[in-house]
Amino acid sequence: MSSNKETVCAVVVTYNRKELLIECLEALQKQTRPLQAIYLIDNASTDKTPELLLEKGYIQELPPKELNEPWEKEFEIKNLTNGDIIKVHYVRMNENTGGAGGFHEGVKRAYEKEYDWLWLMDDDGKPFNNETLIKLRNFHKISGLLVLQPLVVSKENTKDLAFKILFDKKEFYSIEDLNNDIYYNYITLFNGTLINRKVIATIGFPNKRLFIWGDEVEYFYRIKNKFKTCIYTKSLFIHPKSRMKSKRFLNQNFIYQNNNLKDYCFYRNRTFLYLKFNKFKLFMFFIKYNLYFLFTFKFDAFFLFNKAFYHGVFNIWGKEKNCFL
Repeated sequence: MSSNKETVCAVVVTYNRKELLIECLEALQKQTRPLQAIYLIDNASTDKTPELLLEKGYIQELPPKELNEPWEKEFEIKNLTNGDIIKVHYVRMNENTGGAGGFHEGVKRAYEKEYDWLWLMDDDGKPFNNETLIKLRNFHKISGLLVLQPLVVSKENTKDLAFKILFDKKEFYSIEDLNNDIYYNYITLFNGTLINRKVIATIGFPNKRLFIWGDEVEYFYRIKNKFKTCIYTKSLFIHPKSRMKSKRFLNQNFIYQNNNLKDYCFYRNRTFLYLKFNKFKLFMFFIKYNLYFLFTFKFDAFFLFNKAFYHGVFNIWGKEKNCFL
């Protein structure tokens, strides 16, 4: 067994990206600082994810076809660098709960298993190399920080960042732009974020009601109000470049995907966040987007935005499933 006393459990949330999931799991197996466990939350995938996991040896039994509640089973695989056992806690959800519900379930279950550190990631991201985790752990030993984020580089071009970094009123888009090893108080959650159980004991679990697009921001706000965080650029994580689309109008950026589900969740969740953390921004958000949709004659988007805004203000949840899925 590993000589490291503290346990690390990766929490991976997946939905209909089985090939990318296998890439992620293979990268986790190769870490030179071995994991003790992986919590794999399968959000009721319909692309035969369980069958591929069985074929690749990550599970040894398929879940039941019909489920009324989440199904969990524990299996074992080996770390490919030293042969240590890695427990695989496979959870097949009975319905798609979105990224928010998946991370809520995974963090909650891993926390209740008393793992010391949780390493959080989606299925389309993976450690850049086999030293991603050990570099984070070594920096923790120096800094004492309980929330650490590797630098997330683009899968399409690893010299670019997958998500821009906002620091000291500046925006950074590529590795060449960076001039520090450490960027404090800014992280891109659920992309290789390493978080200690003491943090979870203080702030709780991710908010499952948000479904998609905003759960990571809400969780980050809760974290940064209590704990110091950082991006450590010597540790790398790889992820496709951000797919969030924006429109430019009157020298302002507007998030608009022309996708009812994504737009609804973004507007509702952003309303909820501003109401909770910044009421002035809530007012400006309401005015700005209503003017944009009216002036650009996007009337369907105007009505969608106002419905989402109303739901965010009055804590009305779950409507995305009935209306848009």
